[in-house]
Amino acid sequence: MSGQAIRNFQVDKARVCVYSSAREAGEASGREAADLLRSALAQRGSARIIVGTGNSQIEMVNTLVKAPGLDWRRVEMFHMDEYIGLPEEHPASFRRWLKTRLVDVVHPGKAHLLCGTASNLEQECERYAALLHAGPIDICFLGFGENGHIAFNDPEVADFNDPKTIKRIAMDMRTRRQQVGEGHFPSIGAMPQEALTLTIPELMRASHLICTVPETRKAEAVRNALTGPVSESCPSSIVRTHAGTRIFLDPDSASLLPESGWPAAKQFLPA
Repeated sequence: MSGQAIRNFQVDKARVCVYSSAREAGEASGREAADLLRSALAQRGSARIIVGTGNSQIEMVNTLVKAPGLDWRRVEMFHMDEYIGLPEEHPASFRRWLKTRLVDVVHPGKAHLLCGTASNLEQECERYAALLHAGPIDICFLGFGENGHIAFNDPEVADFNDPKTIKRIAMDMRTRRQQVGEGHFPSIGAMPQEALTLTIPELMRASHLICTVPETRKAEAVRNALTGPVSESCPSSIVRTHAGTRIFLDPDSASLLPESGWPAAKQFLPA
């Protein structure tokens, strides 16, 4: 049936659902996100979310902003990374992505944007960290990078025990090639080399992680995250340790996963 997962299983604490297409995976994750937001609003009267950007998140966000019964005036939004030195008006700016696809569509009560062009980046990180720590985070929306990164925590800079909330990093070459390959920049030389990113402990502080990871180019990262060790060599593997993790895949991104018999996984029936 359209909209139903074709495969469900659990890896450690993470529940994984595979859908018949990238569109169905994104729509399912958007519906799950809307349900979690409704629950947070009903229980606490407000909600705080961290929203990932990029091509893998488009279907999820498109579904979420159309979901009925959400009072966005009671939602506080953050994002997880931004290029250093890239103006907000640039087509690849994550601030622009969020404004165009979410902020200017649903008008959340508060939208906090991380500024990669601030004159003092250390102060900007401190400002943003204070805003993040002013309350709990209900949901964090994540994708996996082709090298297994989450946010811009590439394997070389990932730290599962990072003492920082936000840090300045140099992106590795595979991440930079991914951004070019997705059409955000015309060449490696045209894109920034550095970015600001929320650290892994800050992402993991959210009560729920919604991970939307479609496409063949993410298959290696998915396999490493779900079947390999929980290790900073594949930063996205950390999501397996979080009881609020839901991972949404399509047949392409799940194509390197074993069909059965892997020690880390067990089957589950949808609730």
